[in-house]
Amino acid sequence: MRFKAGYLNELERMLEKVLPHAMLKAKPNLESRIRTLKRDLTIIYDMLSGKDNSSFGWDKHR
Repeated sequence: MRFKAGYLNELERMLEKVLPHAMLKAKPNLESRIRTLKRDLTIIYDMLSGKDNSSFGWDKHR
């Protein structure tokens, strides 16, 4: 997944409005969190759709 250039700065401005005293910065706070979310999403996607998933998945009949 790719984001437009400057998306971290926009997120930083949005967070500053909602949490004015949090002092969260795009680097490293947001960048690190987005990297973690991408990694976790990849793991879940591989578990549910991978060809070697050992029949792990949702049971539509339960």
